Amino acid sequence: MAFPYIRTMGTEVDAFLGQLARHLRPQVEKLAGLLLQRLNGEFPELWENADIEALTLEETAQHVTALLDLLEAHPGASAPEAPPAALDIARLYARRGIPVSRLLRAYRLGHLSLLEQLQAEAPRLTGDWHMINLATVRLVAIGFDYVDRSSEEVVTAYQEERDRLLQRRFALTDRASKLIGTTLDITRTAEELTEVCTEDFADLVTVDLLDSALDETGTGPPEALTQRRVAQRSVLDDCPESPLRVGGTHTYPDDSEPVRALTTGRSVLHHIAGTEMPTWVAPSESHGRVLRDLGLHSVLLVPLHARGEILGLVQFVRHRTSTPFDDDDLRLAQEIASRAAVSIDNARRYTHERSTALALQRTLLPRNTVNHAAVETAARYLPAGSRAGVGGDWYDVIPLSGARVALVVGDVVGHGLHAAATMGRLRTAVRAFADIDLMPDELLTHLDDVVIRMQREESPDEGETSATCLYAIYDPVSRRCSLASAGHVPPTVVTPSQISEALPEVPVGPPLGLGGLPFETAEFELPEDSLLVLHTDGLIAGRTRDVDRGLATLHDVLTSAPDSLEEICDRLLAALLPGRPADDVALLVARTRALEPDHVATMDLPPDPAAVSGARRFASDVLTAWGVEELSFTTELVVSELVTNAIRYGKSPIQLRLILQSTLTCEVSDASSTAPHLRRARTYDEGGRGLLLVAQCAERWGTRHGREGKVIWAEQALPTDSASTAEVT
Repeated sequence: MAFPYIRTMGTEVDAFLGQLARHLRPQVEKLAGLLLQRLNGEFPELWENADIEALTLEETAQHVTALLDLLEAHPGASAPEAPPAALDIARLYARRGIPVSRLLRAYRLGHLSLLEQLQAEAPRLTGDWHMINLATVRLVAIGFDYVDRSSEEVVTAYQEERDRLLQRRFALTDRASKLIGTTLDITRTAEELTEVCTEDFADLVTVDLLDSALDETGTGPPEALTQRRVAQRSVLDDCPESPLRVGGTHTYPDDSEPVRALTTGRSVLHHIAGTEMPTWVAPSESHGRVLRDLGLHSVLLVPLHARGEILGLVQFVRHRTSTPFDDDDLRLAQEIASRAAVSIDNARRYTHERSTALALQRTLLPRNTVNHAAVETAARYLPAGSRAGVGGDWYDVIPLSGARVALVVGDVVGHGLHAAATMGRLRTAVRAFADIDLMPDELLTHLDDVVIRMQREESPDEGETSATCLYAIYDPVSRRCSLASAGHVPPTVVTPSQISEALPEVPVGPPLGLGGLPFETAEFELPEDSLLVLHTDGLIAGRTRDVDRGLATLHDVLTSAPDSLEEICDRLLAALLPGRPADDVALLVARTRALEPDHVATMDLPPDPAAVSGARRFASDVLTAWGVEELSFTTELVVSELVTNAIRYGKSPIQLRLILQSTLTCEVSDASSTAPHLRRARTYDEGGRGLLLVAQCAERWGTRHGREGKVIWAEQALPTDSASTAEVT
């Protein structure tokens, strides 16, 4: 008969619990308040934010109601699902980074307190302690079943929210790695940082860089911590949160959080409670009102570290996003800022090296268009506009003896300071070899040796030095052009009647630095007023255009070329390089001139010392005809010494040539390759003073070798009143 009794008692206990639930139903709010008082001391995070506090009160009331509903339900009813507010607060805990263990402890403590209050109310309904004890046991079982069921749902909601946050943070980190640092531009990199982080992380992002980091010379001492706003972005139009505009400079108060972050290098998470608004956030009362109206509540201050140096400070601000920043957000911001700092530092170093290389490049290139009687020239140099940086392209116009001129264009492989410095060394070497009047192929052979020597001197880290070069010599007397190429594109020639293709007879030798391979000199005649267009491959080749297409465009422009060489250069650049070039470009355009026949006088001489006097008379007569008889004395002396040397030490045929150009040039050629040299004559020596006299009388003198002998030459300046009339136009 015990079993009916147990069933009867079980029914009576369920009925009693239902009665207890109905009794407490009007006191739900009071019970919830009592529970929160119990939790107040152990869980302060529940009251740190008004949103959490309100949601916690709502959640507690829903839990009380759910448990009372369960007590009034039929026996054996399963525990109901967790209230919506419980899931919301679990997600809120996840967003705030509060450990789930804290949430579960709050559940256990809260439900235990609720059970204690229910147990305390039971004696008000009955004096049967046996019934109370049975109801208490049943109440504990039902309560903890409810706690277990709702805790599982709450933990699931918490974990789902954490997973979502982690996925969002991973996505943000991935997006930052892809979108920040796409260029080597400081401002653009900072802008990319603000764009990425205002999509789904902060409501305002500002990037300030120290002036000392932006400028090597600095605008003030580094300890002043003067900063320049290089980028900022807000989710609101016109960025009302910031009183600064991009490009403005500012400093923070010495005792402010930003200064501490900059000086210590440590990031700061700062929460703004109530109406508190620090002066470093709101420098004026009016701006403080704007920020309070927007609801600004938390700020992250993250220094930009790169290679042991602090470059500046990034601020992440939230106001429209209700969830404040937490420690996880701080770590995420630090990771993104660290990536950005490296990119900014790379851009800063690149900008500094590029400006240095560009300054070096421009210093080493000819500063002004060279005026020469043999050619009229115009030139352009454009540095690369890509990440590659300044390269080693160069051009040059070098006056040579005998009214000739050398036209040079070259390209050092590589970019940056090393390429620019190498270019300067090669340009100096070319000028030195040109000064001794080497033939184009011989000059390139010597230049090849220079590059090989440079390769041996350089460390492996600097890479292998290589270059291309085109060296051309134009003679306005014979109107012949001699040129040789070391791996360089041949020039384009435009005669007064037609445009030629790239000259097929110009053999292109190997690039400089290979060694052991020969170079060849090609010669051809150019009519007066012909155009020679020399350039590096950056003018005609690019990532989206092949060489043939570039040459076709170049020929189209030159077909209708204007008279002005400067305009020709501009048209070529506009047609071939409408944007910033992907590689350095050197362009040299020359229009040839011819020396008038009456400005050149020649005399063939026999190998007889008696011919010296005739050479002197010839020179005197020619100078009188040219109206520069004032130079007769020194010219006769120069002619006498040069002809005497040729007869004494040279071989036939011997020729005297006088050239009137911007200077008066006296040349004596013979078939011997033996070159004279200036030496010191002793007191009783009978010879050795001839070249010393020539050197004293002439402004310049020298020797150039050809295929069939040598030429010794000397130049004199024209009298002032004769110089202008001697210019060839």
